[in-house]
Amino acid sequence: MTDTIAAIATGNTVSAIGIIRISGSNAIVAANSIFRAANGISLLDAENRHMYYGEILDSSSTSAPHSHHTTIDFCLCMISRAPASYTGEDTVELHCHGSPVVLSEVMRLLFTQGVRQALPGEFTKRAFLNGRMDLTQAEAVIDIIEAETPAASRNAAGQLRGAIGLKMDSVYNKLTDIIAHFHAVIDYPDEDIDEFNIQNYLSILYGIDDELGRMLETHKRSKVLRDGVPTAIIGRPNTGKSSLLNALLGYDRAIVTDIAGTTRDTIEEKVLIGNILLRLIDTAGLRETSDEVEILGIDRSLTAINAAGLVILVLDGSEPLTKEDIDALDSIPTNIPKIAVINKSDLPTALNQNKIAELNIEFCTISALHGKGLNILSEKIVDIFPEFNASPTGELITNTRQAEAISVALASIRSASTALIDAITPDVILIDIEAAMNAIGEVTGKNMCEDIISRIFERFCVGK
Repeated sequence: MTDTIAAIATGNTVSAIGIIRISGSNAIVAANSIFRAANGISLLDAENRHMYYGEILDSSSTSAPHSHHTTIDFCLCMISRAPASYTGEDTVELHCHGSPVVLSEVMRLLFTQGVRQALPGEFTKRAFLNGRMDLTQAEAVIDIIEAETPAASRNAAGQLRGAIGLKMDSVYNKLTDIIAHFHAVIDYPDEDIDEFNIQNYLSILYGIDDELGRMLETHKRSKVLRDGVPTAIIGRPNTGKSSLLNALLGYDRAIVTDIAGTTRDTIEEKVLIGNILLRLIDTAGLRETSDEVEILGIDRSLTAINAAGLVILVLDGSEPLTKEDIDALDSIPTNIPKIAVINKSDLPTALNQNKIAELNIEFCTISALHGKGLNILSEKIVDIFPEFNASPTGELITNTRQAEAISVALASIRSASTALIDAITPDVILIDIEAAMNAIGEVTGKNMCEDIISRIFERFCVGK
């Protein structure tokens, strides 16, 4: 990490402001060679975290008289000296105008000063390697960037604050105390050291077991929080499935016609309902058909139903309940939450709602064409997922890598507890506890090899 790196942190699009980040031992010197503050101060003497207004000068003309300087841009500059910076290194931020051409020119000038282009995630990787954050906090950074709901961003912010790392450190320290005592008693039998207290050890291990178990239980919920609830919109042809998709999205995503069987394939889009991100899947109408293309679409519809976390059955309120409606309802596995939507409330009603009530399914009436009743549908969907009503504060394990390591740690803790109860020799118990500590170290980054660390930070965008 001896190189000084730089990147456009705000992306390569036109914007009001474009930020270039520089980090490394030569960051301030490099920035000082292309930036001149309006008050004449050198960046070498500038105060930490103070904004200085000035201009970016083409390095090829900095030795010329003032009148001959080529100004690239007028901008703000801020420095943060090591170790009190994001990366733990000397860092500089140049807040320029957001023209991609201007930002590229500033980057070109920095490259002439020996600065190189940063790799994806390299700023955060340096922050981790320099001890500014543990691996759970580093991975929370990308979760914040990729968050699609307020709840997901708040959970990631809690993890960036250290919610997961603090719990892992507490568990790690408790195991360290146990293993240290074991080694002391075994290695120094003649010293006046308290003998093994099996019940005390078991109490600690059971407490860790509960803690890790609760953390693992949050992973399934977090996947839904991050990726959304796969929601299949199903029903017989021409009930208004595509119209409902368009109404929930607020724009015409799916083609809508009066011709039955228009939708031949699944269409997927995301929409936020309350705190719940739904991955809406508009499916082909379910019916008996000899059309080979339509059959393929129906097969995909059935696949979507079986993989769904929620199914919305759309019924045509202007027609009586049909066998195809009942067959569509029967196609939903009993363990998948479902709700029936009686559509076309703007037309004369022909569907007997008492029959729907007899089918033991929650339902509401809407007009997808006019957007009426969507608020009631939204409320019923929110009621199906009460766990999302409370916003998480970082306690949800959103990362599969972390969940797998915690699972290994939990299995090792349970093995150690069994060994203690069965009075197995201490060296076997130590192996299990050490395995648990290694797994926990993988969560926080205490025990990680370089190639895995590199793979983690490859997920990041350039400039973060």
